[in-house]
Amino acid sequence: MKVIGITGGVGCGKSFIMEQLQERYQAGIILTDLVAHDLMEPGGMSYQEIVACFGTKILEPDGKINRQALGAIVFEDKESLLKLNSITHPNVKKEVIRRIEEMKRAKEVSIIMVEAALLIEEHYDEICDELWFIDASDEVRIKRLMEKRGYSKEKCFSIMSNQLQRERFLEHCERVIYNDKTKEDAIAQLDAIMKEVL
Repeated sequence: MKVIGITGGVGCGKSFIMEQLQERYQAGIILTDLVAHDLMEPGGMSYQEIVACFGTKILEPDGKINRQALGAIVFEDKESLLKLNSITHPNVKKEVIRRIEEMKRAKEVSIIMVEAALLIEEHYDEICDELWFIDASDEVRIKRLMEKRGYSKEKCFSIMSNQLQRERFLEHCERVIYNDKTKEDAIAQLDAIMKEVL
């Protein structure tokens, strides 16, 4: 069973491609963002260490981590972001490997898709058969982020400047889906690739 890693910058439309893979191809889906959230829950693999590092000021009254409060700290300060990443990323990768093994054993899906913004930086090529890059022009990405997430232009630029440049993605990924025209166009590219892969 093939394991495909899917990556791309913020606003490239990775979520849309993942939805299509699930609907059209019954792919097993692992979203590393959601895995990270699960592991931050009380009792999760990352919880204790995050609280020890950032203090109880990031906690809700019920003891859960307030992700907005944590986000406000780490996006203001590179050092804090590095600290958080050094806690969460290794745990997320361990959990992703565990979920891949589980899906392979269950044999209920045709293919496994792992979506991660930091697929390349975190060396997911070690656990994936192929890496795919979902691409879109900067203009389209900014427009999407402003419309869908209510980000300011400055916030878009700030996030994008902290992510890999297009050249790096292209260097490391076997396949590219250009997702800045219509949904139909992106789906046609996806179908063509899946025909080859499956």
